[in-house]
This record gives sequence, C-alpha cells and structure tokens, in this order.
Amino acid sequence: MFVPLVFALTVNPLYSDFGQAVGNDQACWIDLDGDGWTDLIAGGVVYRNVKGQKFEKIQEGVGMVIAADYDNDGYPDLFSWSQRKVYQSEKGLKFVQAPFPEIPTANSRGACWGDFNNDGYVDLFIGGFEDWDKQITYPSFIVMNHGGKSFEVTWTQAEHRTRGVTACDFNRNGSLDVYCSNYRLQPNQLWINDGKGVFSDGAVAYNALATSAGFDGGHSIGAAWGDFNNDGEIDLFAGNFAHVDSRGDQPKSRFLKNLGKQGGYRFDDLGTCGIWYQESYASPAAGDFDNDGNLDLYLTTVYGIASFNKPNFPVLYRNAGNFSFEDKTDGSGLEKLPPTYQAAFSDFQNTGHLGLCSAGKVFSNNSKTGHWLEVNLIGDGKKINRSAIGAQARIRLKDKTLTRQVEAGTGEGNQNDLRLHFGLGEWSRKVDIEITWPGGQVSRKRGVKVDRVVTIHA
Repeated sequence: MFVPLVFALTVNPLYSDFGQAVGNDQACWIDLDGDGWTDLIAGGVVYRNVKGQKFEKIQEGVGMVIAADYDNDGYPDLFSWSQRKVYQSEKGLKFVQAPFPEIPTANSRGACWGDFNNDGYVDLFIGGFEDWDKQITYPSFIVMNHGGKSFEVTWTQAEHRTRGVTACDFNRNGSLDVYCSNYRLQPNQLWINDGKGVFSDGAVAYNALATSAGFDGGHSIGAAWGDFNNDGEIDLFAGNFAHVDSRGDQPKSRFLKNLGKQGGYRFDDLGTCGIWYQESYASPAAGDFDNDGNLDLYLTTVYGIASFNKPNFPVLYRNAGNFSFEDKTDGSGLEKLPPTYQAAFSDFQNTGHLGLCSAGKVFSNNSKTGHWLEVNLIGDGKKINRSAIGAQARIRLKDKTLTRQVEAGTGEGNQNDLRLHFGLGEWSRKVDIEITWPGGQVSRKRGVKVDRVVTIHA
C-alpha cells in the first residue's frame, strides 16, 4: 500500500525571544561605551551589550531614562525622567548623579533631549502629567544646558496633561520642535521653536491636534515621527487610547502627513490608515523591521482586558507603502504580549535587521531579506552636539527618498537607537547620503556601499 509522504513546512517567526528578561518599563537603546554594540537601559538597569550575545548588568537604580551626550565628551549621559535626575557617564562604564537644578513638581511620563537653542549642547524638554486624585495638572518645562556644565529651567507651561514627548525639525528650518501627546481628551501640542528655545503652540495652525470632530483632543499617550511615505518629509503618528462614550467613538490613533514646503509644512490628518481599533493602545515605535524601505509601526497596549471584556494585545503593523498599514502580528513571534509601555527598536546584534525591546523582553530579528545601511552621525561637539540629536539623513532611490532622524525620546518615554537604520529592499548599489545637521548645515557623503554600518562626522 502506498502511503504519501507529508512534509511539515516550518517557517521561523520574524522575531524570537533573545532570552534576556528585563524590567517591563520604558526602554532606551544607546551605545554607551562606543564599542559599536548598542547597549540597553530598561527597568532602571543599565545593561552592556556583549557583542550581541548577551546583556551584562553594570548598574541598577537609574530609573527610566533617555540618553544623549550632554557634555560633549564622547560618552552618552542619562536623564531619568522618572527620578528627575541627570547621570553623567564615566566612559560608559558607570553613571554618577550630576548637579541638577530644583525643577518644578511634576509627575513625568516622558521627556526628550534636543539642542533647542543651537548652541551645540543638548537641552531637555520634560513632560508634566497629572495627579488624578487631586486633580492637579503638572507643568511641562524646558531645562537649558549651559555648556555642559550646568542646567537652568527657562520655561514652564501647565496647560495640558502630557504623556509622550518627542522632537523633530519637521519644517526644516534648522530648529528642533516638540510634539506633546496629551491625555484626558485634551488637544495635543506642537511646540514651534523660534531657534532660541522659545516655544509657541502651533498644533491648530499646523493641523496636528490628532483628534476627531466633536472632540477637543484625544487620550494621546505617545507619538512617533517618521517619513511613512518616503517623500523626504517627516510625518507623525499619534497613538490614542480611545473609549466609547456618549458622543460615540473617541479619537482613534491616526497618521498626520507632512505636506512639505508647498503645503506650509501643515499636516493632513489621514486617519487610521489600517490601524484597526482596539481601546487601549499605548506607546508606538517606528522602524523598518523587514528592510523593504518603508517605516513600519509597533504599538503597545495599556490593558490586557479592556472594556466589554475584550482582550487587547500589542500589534505589529507593516507599512505596505503610501500610508497603507497591515497587521502582521500573527506569526511574527510577538503574538499576545502583555500590556506594556515599553517599545523601542535597535539592531543590537549588528545583523542589519531591527531587534525590539518590549513587554520585559528583548527580541531578535530573524529576517534575512533586504539590503540595508546604518549610519552613525557624530557632531563636532562645538556647533553640533556630539550625539547629533536632531540631525536628519536622506537617501534618494529612484522615485523615493528615505528619511531618518536622530532622536532621543519617542512614544511615551522610550528611545530607539541613535544609529539610523535604512532598509533598502532590493537596492544593492552604492548610495549618496545627505545629512542636515542641527542648525541647518547640510553635508553629503557620496558613493557609500550598502549592507554595512558607516560613521559620518560633522
């Protein structure tokens, strides 16, 4: 009797558990010691990346942080937005508390570094949230960096209850602007920088409220900047928690398309673009996980079980191009993760593919497809901060322009790697890179080979 042979086809998931448990608090990827391997701070613990094979604990108790080289000595330092402290690096091997001024009382959920007055040193924008029981709105504020030697609070505002804070020179005028994701159905704020670190809210003028008709604002938790349609302009994704109330569905998560110079850099609110509704979305992270050249999205959740006893899980969305997003969570290795605000991308194994930290775990990217290029940008430490926070890099490929920016703070209190990752799809030839440095200076690196990491100095 003939018995047909049946072969089981095994498909490896895109992501797999790296086997490193970390705290389930916001994550920060940063190469702390300059060895070319991106390190990790999560759950208040600093981990050294040992050549992509394991993470070695080197210090505890620093809280939830964002990282940048505030004194321009070549080693990134830490700001703990949960502890309201600055930690200065000792050559990436140890972090000691540095002098920091008395700052306004605030329950912070996030912050970002950025050189807001273009003096060559990164400053801090710190979000202020709330005390719900006492009905207190805490202020957001700016702490200016004076030459890497001292800090000073120069501006405060207590209009809205801010969760996520993230910065971008979206209008390409050489000054870093800040987007605040505000909760309690309050309008988000787009703080426009005059170049000297003085801000005015332009959310209405630029159509960046990320809300719906009948609502002043949404329950925004975090936002992510990114050029989602490869037109060379940096767009915005706002992640909204959305209940159903007496007025109908509250404002859902949405994409805001940057209309560029011809459109006055205003945003076109495109709506959900395939981000299907669940109630408790939380912190987003943008990164090209499949190296096809399009920025994808990973979006976490607040609740495991939301209203009406509905399960909520983090979702991995693939960008199919031109703001068309598809749910690719099933089979990805990221199925049914628990509630978390932790979401940050990094190629921590130096394979050319983005790994992920989320839900108290580190995930390796198993993909083998797509060419790539990763770019380390380094400022001169004089006119341009050493971490190059705020710099933008562009690669033109036929009919599209890939754009990435160096940012220290995204989503709600997380930080993607400062090293810029470009997926290039089938493109295997040399590329030219155009860099716009903080302040607006432009330089070019021509004839760069792909499938490697390159370093470019200002």
